[in-house]
Amino acid sequence: MTNNRKVGRPSERTGAREQLIYHARELFTVMAYDKVSTRLIAQKSGVNSALIRYYFGNKEGLFETMLRETLAPMQKQINALMAESSHKNFLDLMRTYYKEMVKVPQFPRLIFQVMHMPPSDTQRKLMEKVFNDISKHMQDVIFDKLISTGVLKEGMDPKLCRISYISLMVFPFMAPPAMLAIHGIELNEAFLNQLIEHNIQLMTGGFMNPQPDI
Repeated sequence: MTNNRKVGRPSERTGAREQLIYHARELFTVMAYDKVSTRLIAQKSGVNSALIRYYFGNKEGLFETMLRETLAPMQKQINALMAESSHKNFLDLMRTYYKEMVKVPQFPRLIFQVMHMPPSDTQRKLMEKVFNDISKHMQDVIFDKLISTGVLKEGMDPKLCRISYISLMVFPFMAPPAMLAIHGIELNEAFLNQLIEHNIQLMTGGFMNPQPDI
């Protein structure tokens, strides 16, 4: 899997594989999984449906690959944070999430919806598989390391810090658009750049130590 593939709309020169991933993401975020057929994905992509079998095996394989490639930039940052638990890598994970999700703002809602499905549901099984592979370090090791390396304040509960951090990252994309509109918020790159700086101040006043002067 190539981790630096862009999430946005493929160009006309982009290959069939990328077209299929892009249009699968578009469809899965607005339609029920069982309503999205491989024929429909192929039709939207302008390719033969046989290419789904060739590249991904089946619809489940395409769905899993779509998840992994959309989340690949965050996985890269999680790996960097695991290798070096620094202020920069800790904040760059949030920055990367904002930067990537503003391109596909419906994607976090897809995650939310799928994780509310029964555990036996195909979508949920695939989602949990991908999340376990990508964020297993987030569950335990990373936030303990962030405290031991002085990124987070001593005495803070790593589990609660993790919940606060994830909440700050995810909420802008989970808030109903109508609620954001009431508050005059447009979910775009400029707003998210302001929000990350605000979140840094918020976290520094709460559970994160100030960044050291370099």
